[in-house]
Amino acid sequence: MARVLLVDDDPAMLFATRAVVRASGHETVQAQSGAEALQKLEGVDLVVTDFAMPKMDGIELLEAIRQREPGLPVLLLTAHGSEKVAVRAIKAGAYDYVTKPFDVDELAAVVERALEMQSLRLRNRRLEAEKAIGKSFVADSPSMTRLLEVVSRIAPKDITVLVRGETGTGKEIISSLLHAQSRRAAGPLVRFNCAAIPAELADAELFGHTKGAFTGATQGRRGFFAEANGGTIVLDEIGELPLALQPKLLRVLQEGEIQPVGAGRVEKVDVRVVASTNRDLLGEAHLGRFRSDLYYRLAVLEVVVPPLREHREDIPGLAAEFARRHAQRFGLERVTLSPELVAKLRQAEWPGNVRQLENTIARLVALARDGDVLGPNGFGDARRPRTSPALLAPAVAGPTQSRDAGESAAPDTPPAAPEREDAAGEEESLTLYEQLDALERSVIINMLARTRGNQSDAARRLGMSRTTLIDRLKKHRLG
Repeated sequence: MARVLLVDDDPAMLFATRAVVRASGHETVQAQSGAEALQKLEGVDLVVTDFAMPKMDGIELLEAIRQREPGLPVLLLTAHGSEKVAVRAIKAGAYDYVTKPFDVDELAAVVERALEMQSLRLRNRRLEAEKAIGKSFVADSPSMTRLLEVVSRIAPKDITVLVRGETGTGKEIISSLLHAQSRRAAGPLVRFNCAAIPAELADAELFGHTKGAFTGATQGRRGFFAEANGGTIVLDEIGELPLALQPKLLRVLQEGEIQPVGAGRVEKVDVRVVASTNRDLLGEAHLGRFRSDLYYRLAVLEVVVPPLREHREDIPGLAAEFARRHAQRFGLERVTLSPELVAKLRQAEWPGNVRQLENTIARLVALARDGDVLGPNGFGDARRPRTSPALLAPAVAGPTQSRDAGESAAPDTPPAAPEREDAAGEEESLTLYEQLDALERSVIINMLARTRGNQSDAARRLGMSRTTLIDRLKKHRLG
């Protein structure tokens, strides 16, 4: 299901285009002006806009969207006979145009082509990311595909970047991507964890030291900045950098100079700095715990990695990838996650984000046998992970995991849920989209039964084109 933004100052036309898009199985968002549309671009896969609107017409809206979301396809609706406008729109970057009054099937077909093109573009973006970092990268949700889009745009620009996000969201992968997709990709990528080294050693580690600079310095050493020369240095947990060292880092960012401990001279370095943090550095600066001038130097461009709870659509793909990866690690050929387990994984809050999800899957796979289908038993109450210790508890006895004879469950182990829940319980475990998908599938099956498999007749009765029906059949694996 895609998300389509419809823009028109005519409520009747909005109603008509909404009916076409929804009949194709997609979600719609509506706006009655260009200004309103620009406020509703979040999470949109396609924009369908009228040309003739007051204050901001379709071409002006298209140009504004190009500034904010360069890869977002825009479909323009123009009055019959406005070929010159259509040519202008294509030259300005519109995906296509449809003349009004439009043919329902034609509009539906153009919308589907635009969405397919967008899907392929985003898939290619993900494949580029995977190739760049040499590992699988799950990013099918709108928020993560937008993040990849932003990274791909700023990576080639040789500028300092601050990557923000909660613990475990994958900031290290994003920083790796910023290097791998930059013009410095052939140069070194050096990481320094500002929280892992005592303050008194961090200076020498970052900027180097000469022989005899301090007790124990029996020989000189190049620092991390010197090692990263010509490449990228990633400063993880930058909020933990001691205040005493922050002026030296500021000097590197401003002048491109470092001064090793004990040296009487400065050295020039050519390094791109990418910093990451889970803290509010501006708030820390207001409290005097972080230099505000350093914050503004680091945050020339900010990239925010969303928490897992804000892109739950990626959880099934992430869980499957982690299961595959850890099955290989533990010498298992195949381990499968049951739909019931995936549903519970999607409901969890995941305060530890992607890292917590991976650790949970690793525990489940470690206790599995080759060929097992992992069920939800032992996963715990996924709806209250912050208060339930069972969330991270390893899977115990269940349909696919055995307990040795005589082994007893831990006192705080929750009883296993019955293998078959009642219908109400099953419905509660499904998201709104999953329930809508189930309803759509049921309606299509019933209609095909009534028309004795005649797809053209079924499509006509359902109010959609035969092409759209065939797409729905493929989606639900009915054809």
